Amino acid sequence: MNGPLRRVGHWLAAYLTRPLFNYEPYAPVPAARLQTLLEPGDVLLVEGNTRVSAAIKYLTQSTWSHAALYIGDALGHGLDPETAPTLMEADLNQGVIAVPLATYARFNTRVCRPVGLTAEDRGRVVAYTASRLGDAYDLKNLIDLARYLLPTPPVPSFLRRRLLALGSGDPTRAICSTLIAQAFQSVRYPILPRVETLCPEGQQPCAYSVREVLHIRHHSLFTPRDFDLSPYFRIIKPVEASGFDYRALVWDDQYRAENTELSPHATA
Repeated sequence: MNGPLRRVGHWLAAYLTRPLFNYEPYAPVPAARLQTLLEPGDVLLVEGNTRVSAAIKYLTQSTWSHAALYIGDALGHGLDPETAPTLMEADLNQGVIAVPLATYARFNTRVCRPVGLTAEDRGRVVAYTASRLGDAYDLKNLIDLARYLLPTPPVPSFLRRRLLALGSGDPTRAICSTLIAQAFQSVRYPILPRVETLCPEGQQPCAYSVREVLHIRHHSLFTPRDFDLSPYFRIIKPVEASGFDYRALVWDDQYRAENTELSPHATA
């Protein structure tokens, strides 16, 4: 049955990744500008425009449906934002692949940078992700794919994250944040750990005796929005990094007024 199941899986994957035509980005960042902002180990969140993206955004109650890791020139193909494969991601159709920044030049995006991550561990995160290049998604697991057929599945809010974790345990999943979570967990860098407060047995809790212990969440439970919510990742805004000056903006009424005054054929 593997052959028929795999063919159905390919059909489902193609259907789910088909773009929707009502997507309109509000603030896309050109690929060349993104390239100047990003550092290896940064997470790029993307607001996708496919059927599976719509389901993920609903289930996570978030703008972000996709995540990719910026690896710079780790694959040895340069840094050209239009052609160089500098982003690692898990794709429903193709498995773990590397794509250029230009892939998401027309999407709303957000850059999340791990705070205080050492250069050595940053390199390990990049190397771990790059080593997974070519891993394939298990298209035989139809339950894993069918969970995205309904853009707004009728499930209670407390079950939505669990629904995203369904599947066979294959190395890649439709939600590529799983791959990135594994990369950061390989160097014990926190994303959204469960925090437990402990104090020595027999003592009353007090400031000097209480200790916080972090518990690693299973990588299958992570979603793209977790990198946005995490206190351990800093949001990098393109306008902030480029020295934004609101006084230099040209608004439509100012533009019309200036062009009316300058035009020799202007009439009242």
